[in-house]
Amino acid sequence: MIDQITPVVLTYNEAPNIGRCLSRLSWAQRVVVVDSVSTDETAAIVREFPNAELVERHFDNHTAQWNHGVHLVQTRWVLSLDADYVLTDEFIAQLATLKPEDEVDAFQVPFRYCIFGKPLRACLYPPRAMVFRRDRCRYVADGHTQLLQVPGKSATLTAPVDHDDRKPLSRWLDSQDNYAKLEVAKLMAAESNTLRLQDRLRLQMIYAPVVTLLYTLLVRGVILDGWRGCYYAFQRTIAEIILSLRLLERKLRDES
Repeated sequence: MIDQITPVVLTYNEAPNIGRCLSRLSWAQRVVVVDSVSTDETAAIVREFPNAELVERHFDNHTAQWNHGVHLVQTRWVLSLDADYVLTDEFIAQLATLKPEDEVDAFQVPFRYCIFGKPLRACLYPPRAMVFRRDRCRYVADGHTQLLQVPGKSATLTAPVDHDDRKPLSRWLDSQDNYAKLEVAKLMAAESNTLRLQDRLRLQMIYAPVVTLLYTLLVRGVILDGWRGCYYAFQRTIAEIILSLRLLERKLRDES
């Protein structure tokens, strides 16, 4: 199975992360890195890894970038990775022992969220379909992100992957604003009966930031992780505040 997996990594100015990501992919015969024409040292770092193939493509949207990368894969299975994902020993060992049934088209993967390299006890990051059959699955747009369409069954792996982003906070804030703009368009276009509870809370603009802070700190328990847990909880709360501001901006503009 592991010989039939090709990792695909998306990058744009990921010099703080990409080396750690690729260093855990030495088992792969070929790694496809789809780079949105980075202006930092990302490309140079990628070229240090002999099994990594750098493909530059000007960015239009994440869905198109992912589908382009998948199209370049020649093996039966794809492992999709953001540049700030770091494979754990347990995850690599589980990949090596996989014997999927024919009706299984994808594997959902859980995450450990890391703050400055140290994992938290919990996070809000949901499992993601990261290992999938190249010829059966395809990405589609979903607000600020993308979803993998899986026509058949999905199984779940037990071993986690670390999410360990070392880019500066200023970059994170800029990304959240871009995500919020896309998410506003998705929420405003959706039928109300199709929205999840968290999305209905977001449309109220007031409740989601408060609920997110309390839920992350107290229910998920990251307050027990000390200042790292607070940092994560504040990040998630700020992301919701930015989305609320963008929703309020849309409401006030429509009323003017």
